[in-house]
Amino acid sequence: MRKDLPPRYYLTHFHEFLGFFEGASRALLSDEATDFVRRFKALDDDKQCIVVRAANRKYAVIDRTQFNYSEIAVPQEQIDWLTDNGWFGDLTHASLNDIAGVLTKDALLELLAEYGSIQGLASLTKPKLVTLLNEHIEARGWPERFSLDNYLVCLFDDALRYLLFIYFGNTKSRLNQFSMRDLGVMRTRSDSVTDTARFETKSDAQASWFYANHYSQLAFYNDDMLLTIAEGELPITEGVSACFYRDQFLYALGLKVLMFDRAKGLEVLKAAQSDKAKEKWLRESYKDGNENSVKQTLEEIIDNPQSDTLLAFAEDFYARKYHKKRTSTVTDMLRNASRTLDIDVSQNQQVERGVLAHYARHGIEGWRTENRLWRSLFGLTFWRQLYEEDTLVTEFDRRPLSLKQNNFYAKFEHSIEALLQALDSKQKLRFHIHKMATMHYGKVNSLFMWSSHLLTPIEALIEHGSLDSIYALLRMMCKDFESLRDGFPDIMVFDGALRFEEIKAPGDQLRRNQLVSIQRLQQAGFDVAVTTVKWIRDPAQPYVVVDIETTGGNSSYNRITEIGMVKLVGGKEVDRFQTLLNPQRRIPSNITRLTGISDDMVADAPLFAEVAEHVANFTEDAVFVAHNVNFDYGFIKQEFARLEQSFRRPKMCTVREMRRTYPGLPSYSLANLTKHFHIEMEQHHRALSDAKAAAELLKLAFEKDDEQVSV
Repeated sequence: MRKDLPPRYYLTHFHEFLGFFEGASRALLSDEATDFVRRFKALDDDKQCIVVRAANRKYAVIDRTQFNYSEIAVPQEQIDWLTDNGWFGDLTHASLNDIAGVLTKDALLELLAEYGSIQGLASLTKPKLVTLLNEHIEARGWPERFSLDNYLVCLFDDALRYLLFIYFGNTKSRLNQFSMRDLGVMRTRSDSVTDTARFETKSDAQASWFYANHYSQLAFYNDDMLLTIAEGELPITEGVSACFYRDQFLYALGLKVLMFDRAKGLEVLKAAQSDKAKEKWLRESYKDGNENSVKQTLEEIIDNPQSDTLLAFAEDFYARKYHKKRTSTVTDMLRNASRTLDIDVSQNQQVERGVLAHYARHGIEGWRTENRLWRSLFGLTFWRQLYEEDTLVTEFDRRPLSLKQNNFYAKFEHSIEALLQALDSKQKLRFHIHKMATMHYGKVNSLFMWSSHLLTPIEALIEHGSLDSIYALLRMMCKDFESLRDGFPDIMVFDGALRFEEIKAPGDQLRRNQLVSIQRLQQAGFDVAVTTVKWIRDPAQPYVVVDIETTGGNSSYNRITEIGMVKLVGGKEVDRFQTLLNPQRRIPSNITRLTGISDDMVADAPLFAEVAEHVANFTEDAVFVAHNVNFDYGFIKQEFARLEQSFRRPKMCTVREMRRTYPGLPSYSLANLTKHFHIEMEQHHRALSDAKAAAELLKLAFEKDDEQVSV
């Protein structure tokens, strides 16, 4: 049911927003922000509504003709008063970013045309066009044909954006998130919020804003502006959060300056402390021949690494550049993969599922894991530390401060160790995980998505894995979550012993974060393999050829009246299934004439819900095949969706396969193909008959492939 908000909901939200700055964050306010809050509270309600309406715009430039809101008395007079009293000004106060936001690319080109030819300008990006327009305006003023009368600039924008930054911790979030919350569109976490400031000091908050604000506008800076910032005096940062914004900005600035002033760009990159800035500086400095300083820096990193990710890079780069090792660690791990699996080519769109199905056919248990297993285990194990002992600054935050600042273990070492010591058996850990999942199911968090199957791989890990190894890896995540938040292997397998596998199809690369996670799992005591897949036509791969008859062509409205399925393994039929279905609606007469299926025939037939389990089991671990597969697959998927169940299978289309293997035929309809290849049809437009015919076409396509391989 759609919710409605009261007429002045935005004003209520803005007062709620300002209330945040009456607590611990009040000490972070700049003089300009403090003055804005004081002046705003002195306005009457109508003027406050105008200011907040303008504040809710994405950019500081507004069109006053759009402000004739019914809940505001004489809005244009209110705007005139606010303009006279310094709340709004003309476009000369607008930033390039705000101009770009208000004007479309076509409008920018139209304005630039007033200054002369625009040949070749259409290919430029919007920021480049805005920069060019600004240069013309500074030299010659605005074009006479462009009316400035309706456009105003919010002169309070700097103060407002600073407040938004202190509240949300980023430069992109806007006040409309309050409305999204109240409408139920955005879920928030109010239960973990305490009166906590996002930054340690006012100077850190202002430094953070300096870096974050410049970072958001870098695309609009020309080379001179970039160089001016790079050569200027930059604010000092002390707190962890402030240092993050500084490093983020310096890395982006360094990359841009590097393109036109290499020495200054390297200087900027060297000043940043982030992993990627250090890596970029080392690579570029080595290219410039600074081998001794690079070697010294690499040795310092290896002796005292700031993160697992940087350590992995430094060790690999050092080995290749100074020990003349020819290949990277990533390449070595791929080349020395401990296993290669032959997987049916039909699985090439979902290789991990194909590998798990392959193992299942050989009696080996397996689970999809990737990042979800370890992130959910981490979140459930340390839920109390993350969401009760630690805090969220506002209800819109997702990640606790300790994860953002990557100091979770340093902050809660005593509590973490006490918990792990108390959970000294698998039984206790299992009970703890179930308790946390039961207590907090459905709560918003930044680590994982809730589902009914969330605990299945966790249970398997606890049952088959070593408790010491599990805790060793969890401690690593606590100490350096930033490096171990992702990159975990695709699957977990139990084949007499537990192992993790990173699955790589032909052409796939092993990424740095995957290398780090694999190495840390091995360090914790887990068996980890990189499994490369070779595509083949696997004779053991089941294919289920499906045909359905329906009441019409639209799966969202029409229903299935008959389903027929033929299962093939190694090109031979091993099973079949057919049934009429009660569609719970009338069958149109033209459909009855086409299929021969009438309302009377399906009156006592089962509902799809009664055969759904059998359909799911019959097609489990099989390739779903049909003639024009999306039609049949879409209807069956929709039927499962009506039962609030998911249905996902790899698909194959006999139309596409026949076009590929037998090109140039006049028609690829089922009737014409069966006629061309002399395939017997018992009764066209009946499900099992059509499924059997499509199965014969699939065999022909496979035979053609086998002929081409043997040539």
